[in-house]
Amino acid sequence: MNVGVDIIEPCGFVLDDRRLRRSGMDYLDQVDLTRHISWDHFYKNCSERGDRLILLTTSGDVPYCDFAFQPNDRLLLGRESAGAPPEVHEAALARLRIPMANGTRSLNIAMASAMVLGEALRQTNRFATGISE
Repeated sequence: MNVGVDIIEPCGFVLDDRRLRRSGMDYLDQVDLTRHISWDHFYKNCSERGDRLILLTTSGDVPYCDFAFQPNDRLLLGRESAGAPPEVHEAALARLRIPMANGTRSLNIAMASAMVLGEALRQTNRFATGISE
């Protein structure tokens, strides 16, 4: 989708070249992937650039489709099992949720990120323009 991906260590999964290549399929070479050694490192980087931190969380107070995204937004997602730690919740400008049907908990992290990223790109007119057939 022509957006960068930041991995903040320690992350909730093993990030070695073999696993990354398998999960990235044919697209890994096209991804702008940045690894940060800690939350503090990532947060400092975002603060210096003026990025807005937007957290996706099941405890969010705003449905993602009701949020006004801006081009400098950084979507944050925590671990599927435990969510984001308290310091991430505190640093986030907004905490967004995906409305779910009664009796359901949440979507997996890939599905949730794709849904919200798609809406953010739509609102900011930043969908990739290349067409492949």
